[in-house]
Order: sequence, then C-alpha cells, then structure tokens
Amino acid sequence: MCESLSNIKLDVLFFIKKTKLLKNEEAPICMRITVNSQRAEMMIKRSILPNKWNQPKERANGNEPALRELNNFIEVSRNKVFKVFRQLEMDGRPITAKIISDILQGREDPDKPKTLIEIFTEHNKQVHSLVGIDYAEVTAKKFDTSLLRLKEYLSYQFKVKDIKITEVDNPFIRNYDIFLKTQCGCHHNSALKHLKNLKKIVRIAMANGWVRKDPFFGIKFIEQETHIEFLTKEELNVLINKEFDLPQHNQVRDIFVFCCFTGLAFADVKTLKPEHIKPDNDGQLWIRKRRQKTGVMCNIPLIPNALELIEKYKDHPHCIMKGVVMPVLSNVCMNDYLKDIARLCEFNKPLSCHVARHVCATIVLLANRVTMENTAKILGHKNTKMTQRYAKVLDSSIKRDMENVIKAMNF
Repeated sequence: MCESLSNIKLDVLFFIKKTKLLKNEEAPICMRITVNSQRAEMMIKRSILPNKWNQPKERANGNEPALRELNNFIEVSRNKVFKVFRQLEMDGRPITAKIISDILQGREDPDKPKTLIEIFTEHNKQVHSLVGIDYAEVTAKKFDTSLLRLKEYLSYQFKVKDIKITEVDNPFIRNYDIFLKTQCGCHHNSALKHLKNLKKIVRIAMANGWVRKDPFFGIKFIEQETHIEFLTKEELNVLINKEFDLPQHNQVRDIFVFCCFTGLAFADVKTLKPEHIKPDNDGQLWIRKRRQKTGVMCNIPLIPNALELIEKYKDHPHCIMKGVVMPVLSNVCMNDYLKDIARLCEFNKPLSCHVARHVCATIVLLANRVTMENTAKILGHKNTKMTQRYAKVLDSSIKRDMENVIKAMNF
C-alpha cells in the first residue's frame, strides 16, 4: 500500500523471509518502508509458517484466533508508519525511510524537535544532581514547582502534555502570566519567579540552537515592592516574656526569637550544628555557616539572648538525636504554631519564620545603628541591595535623627 503527500511517495510492504526460518520452522515477518525509492527494512517481531502466508494480500491465511491477531497487528503496524509519516510532514522535517524506521524502533532521532517539558525536565534533573554543590535543595524544589505549573498551563490552555520549544512565543508567555495569577492564585512576584525559571529554559534552548528568536523580547520583569509587617521592639518584648500553656508554643516561640537575634532563615536554623558555633580570638562565640539558599557565609556574633536559648535546648532529645542546636519543627508546623502565637499575643499582624529575619534586620540591627554592610554580612546577603529590602525606616530612627537636627538648629 502506498500514499503520496506533498509529492513524497510512501510505500509499506510486509513479507516473510523464508531463508531465515526459526527453530519452530516459522518465517520471520519483515516490513519494508519505501520513501521515494529509498528503502528501510525492519522485523516486526512476529513470525508465521510459510504455508500460512498470503504474499499478494500481505497477510495470514486462515481464521484462527492467533492468525486474526497477527493480521490485526500487521494493520496496526502499517497505520503507525503513516502516522509517523504525516507527523514528520506536519513538523516540516526531512522524511526518509530510515528516519521513519528509527522512530518506530524507538531510536534517537537527532532531527526531532525539542519540546518544552523535555528540556525543563532534563534541566531539573541536572539541578537535583548538583544539590549541595551548586544548588540548595529549596532551589531544586522551586524549579520542580515551576515545571508543575507549566504542565498545568499546557493542560488548561492547550489540552496537551507538551509542545515544541519553538511554539513558545510572546503570546504564550503573556497568557502563562495571566494563568498563574488567575488560575493558580499567584501574586505578581510569585508569578514573576515562575516566568524567570521559564526564561532560563528558553535561554538553554537558544544556546543549543533549538530556538532562534527570543520569545521574551519586550517582556520586562518588574517586581512589586512587598510590605512585610514585622514586630516592633515592644511586641518582641511581649513575645519573649509570654508564657504559653502548650509546650510546643513555647518551643516555637523560642526558635522564632532565636532567629530574631541571629537573622537565620528557617533552613539555616534547622541545620545549625554545634560545629557551626566558633569562638574568635577574644572568646566571643560566632555562628559561621553557609546559607543553604545562596551558599554565602553568615558571620553572626551571638548576643547573650541567643546564647541563653542555645543553653536552654542543648539537652533537648531532638537536638541530641539530630546533632543540632535548636529543636526546629517542619516549616509547615512552625508557621501553624506561629499563627496561634500571634493570636494569643493579640498581634494584629501575621507571624512566619521569614518575619524573624525582618525583625532581626530592622529592630535588632539597623535600629541599633548597625551598618547596612554589616547587616548584610550577618544575614548572609551577597550585597546590600538585597539587605535594603529588609531595611525599614522606623519612627524611632526618624525621631532620633530629627532630634539631632533640632540640636543643630538651636542657635
């Protein structure tokens, strides 16, 4: 049977090889694919007794169940050839008998267009293999989340599981942004992070020559300034002196306060070990630990308030079993308990593990005239640009500076 599309002639022929009989005296069935007089042959992993084969009809003679199944398999195989043929034509790719044969046999096709999910998945595998070397575990998980959101978008918008990377164009990206904000409930900055991860995949595709034109051209990433409420000095004192009925509330409060005095992020306080605490030449104890997120070294002098909490939990079963300094629960449990604590303390603002870093930067450090550069060093930021996001101008610091102005102007 042959078919002609766009002046390309395709012919598929099934025949048996009588010269290569198997031990059971059956002859293997072979399929010959011919494209414009060029041939490729492949075994279809089926065989038949020579006297049961009808070559003019390219099928088995007989009505036995096994023979009916064989004839059905032959027709399915024939249809697969034409399906591959049509797909190659739709993709605008070269069509040869060998290419069709290779695709049917699952061999790697060097001319096959790369797909978006394929590239993203391979990228994420590489990221996971470099966790602890070039990436933190949390970064790898964020890429996994971005891949999941992209799959959801393809299913929602196009009803497909994957698309060719060349189909990612400007409208695709803009509609993806809308999908993230409407269907996934992402805020502007969260949606932006997923778009940035997608842009990294597009850059990989462009570097490999799979994409020629940048679909992100003309799209600018502008983060919106976020306002994170943090505890005032008075509220921090209330929290420190508050006694809760539930032991877990006291434990979580202590860990939160410890982060307020050290600036450690959740992932870093959870993995803080005794070997990370080292004395300097004067005997002052410091936390010297690389941040899990960035790999930047934190240099944090331990003030008495933080040292008291370390001493309090040094014999805690969790700390002894895990070899850590503080008995930190999971991030979800910590944040759930912090919500309860905020309610019990009558704070009209949310508490989370991340809020503690803002308290440290603003109330503990900057409000007490620690320089921006030193604050960045304590928080483990690469530069002060990131630290400025944590820096909030307090009424107390404005009042203090204005008092200096009044003194200077008091002639």
